[in-house]
Amino acid sequence: MLHLPAVLAALVMAAAPLAAPAAPAGSGPVIDQNFADPDVLKVGRTYYAYATNSDGRNIRWATSTDLVSWTVQESDALPTLGAWVDPDWTFPPGGTGDRGVWAPEVFATGPRSFVMWYTAHDDASGKQCIGAATATTPGGPFTPQDTALVCTPEIGGAIDASSYTENGRRYLLWKNDGNCCRQDTWLRLQQVSADGLRRVGAETPLIKQNKPFEGTLVEAPTLIKRGGRYVLFYSANFFGNGSYVSSYATADRLRGPYTKAASPLMTTDAFAGAVRGPGGQDVVTGPDGRDRIVFHGWNAGFEYRAMYSRRLDWLDGRPVVEGAGIRYEAEDADFARANARYAAGGASNGAVVGGIDFDDSRVSFTVRVPRGGEYRLSTRYANGSDGGAASHRLTVNGAAAGSVDYPVTGWDNWQVSERQVTLRAGDNLISYGKGANYAEIDAIDVASSAH
Repeated sequence: MLHLPAVLAALVMAAAPLAAPAAPAGSGPVIDQNFADPDVLKVGRTYYAYATNSDGRNIRWATSTDLVSWTVQESDALPTLGAWVDPDWTFPPGGTGDRGVWAPEVFATGPRSFVMWYTAHDDASGKQCIGAATATTPGGPFTPQDTALVCTPEIGGAIDASSYTENGRRYLLWKNDGNCCRQDTWLRLQQVSADGLRRVGAETPLIKQNKPFEGTLVEAPTLIKRGGRYVLFYSANFFGNGSYVSSYATADRLRGPYTKAASPLMTTDAFAGAVRGPGGQDVVTGPDGRDRIVFHGWNAGFEYRAMYSRRLDWLDGRPVVEGAGIRYEAEDADFARANARYAAGGASNGAVVGGIDFDDSRVSFTVRVPRGGEYRLSTRYANGSDGGAASHRLTVNGAAAGSVDYPVTGWDNWQVSERQVTLRAGDNLISYGKGANYAEIDAIDVASSAH
């Protein structure tokens, strides 16, 4: 998500052309142009995606029937902003492009009644606030309300609205933009009226930033319910580079308490650099009835944020994203005739396993996956052998599976070696044994092949 003007001034986003060639299903984006903070709504057989302003449009939108091939529309879904919005705010200051209209959320309140929540800059306070607009068709044009729906300048403002419904009631989730003002950022929940235009009842803070990978903020809430539990997806850290991540927290009750996952769900490293700064996520049911997660990620030159769509599986109640690796630390593996040690040089979790130097040395990881098939195995290693390249013999579920090979890096210089392995649904045992020369293992990442 986008933040305060002072942070935004560090980044100039390039406008992308409207033409949107359909991207093939796979590891690449499905909209390969600026389409940040995507929100997806299904009406009939058509999916409608909405995105943060770019290319002179306050809210960009696109349509699809399969979540893979998209047509980016030329019109502006929100051509006019609410009377509460600062008419002169632009990025860069004094420019004519970015008006700071961010992170739309669209939902239906009837067959011909649609509501959009959006973030913009409040004229009175100078902070970001959340407004509402209505339309009779999902493509708009949406007509804005004159007053903001959520405006809380005393806690930094309000951004990133999203919607959740349960038992006939609709709820609003949003973030107080405290990182603008050295305050905590909380993801909050409150019931709204049936038309989505008025807040009612008590406001409940759900989670705030308190993990190292979150940096100074959490934002972009998306709430769903699966298997009787509430799953709150969110993004964290600085949106403007590869440190942006997505994670999740779970609860047994709508208003919590929520327990965060120990590690993030989607990161640049989890995608082996193929997606940079994944975030701004939404969850939608695909044509096949299965969950999909849509999100944005930077292009290679960090010039724009494209939209991705990936399968979202569930394993023991936790989400697993197609193509995003799950990390297993070597020091937590079962190892024999080897040893764990604290390590320098940016080792994951600060510890590694070395001394895998004998014929009976083993480092074994129990890896659990939601479905059988081909998986990307990424091994974080360091090789300081005088003799050159090193390797480990690999076995998968007791069967020889070749080797994992390591070019020379020097000790405590952690790099990644990738290869494919075939895994079965459920538990798998991946074991590393002594091969050529010597190498240490920091961690492994296991990711399903995107398709």
